[in-house]
Amino acid sequence: MMCNLKQSYLVDDEGKRVGVFLDIDAYQKLLADLEELESIRAFDASKASHDKLIPFERANSEIERDRK
Repeated sequence: MMCNLKQSYLVDDEGKRVGVFLDIDAYQKLLADLEELESIRAFDASKASHDKLIPFERANSEIERDRK
């Protein structure tokens, strides 16, 4: 779902758009939407990989072990 972004552009000396200013609420929503999209893509990639599934607890334990 695309939100209505109200943005202002930062332009260089030639009038070329080189940046954008966003309302902080719109920026935070954009970041949240991006994080959700990344999660969806990771889920889709995981399903497509046909890797062997392991229980969450085991995966979490392995991750914690590897951090040390």
